[in-house]
Amino acid sequence: MEREHRLREAICWAGRRLYEQGFAAANDGNISARMDDNSILTTPTGVSKGELTPEMLVLVDASGKVLAGEGRPSSELVLHLRVYARRPDVKAIVHAHPPYATSFAVIGRPLDEPLIAEAIVHVGPVALAPYATPGTEELPDSIEPFLHNHNALLLSNHGALTLGPDIKTAQFRMESLEFYAKITALSHQIGTPRPLAAEAIDRLRQL
Repeated sequence: MEREHRLREAICWAGRRLYEQGFAAANDGNISARMDDNSILTTPTGVSKGELTPEMLVLVDASGKVLAGEGRPSSELVLHLRVYARRPDVKAIVHAHPPYATSFAVIGRPLDEPLIAEAIVHVGPVALAPYATPGTEELPDSIEPFLHNHNALLLSNHGALTLGPDIKTAQFRMESLEFYAKITALSHQIGTPRPLAAEAIDRLRQL
């Protein structure tokens, strides 16, 4: 019970950060955390991430069936379930619409320029998944080819998804992804970015 309480608090913490930073307008976005192999805590549909309370969260099994909670899980839970099924190392997932990262997703431009060390160390390679209708099986199918080698994904014309071994890591990856996108966009506006050299990238990856 203590672990579940901590997870519920952590999801609410992440939700407040998403809302306060403008990464999830109104009731956008969703967050989940794996309790064990057959149970997942997730945010309910229709609730602002800035107003989440621990008791609002919904407990579902690995198929998405509700085990406890009065609300309904988001229709995009299918996206989270696919990640958990394919990546046993992933214990938490954050989906949001951070403005700069989502802008890259909207124009179909990958975030693949090695411009800042923090993005390489904290985010890793960023995938650009093709557009898929939210709330349908098309959405998890669209990220399937990228799941095993990426912890950050742009969803075309939709938003972003970050994965982690815990809520804090998944949330911080979302924040680092947005910062990376912002630096990339601004640097192209003011000049010609100078990517890190291959040797520097190799050293960073060794870290």
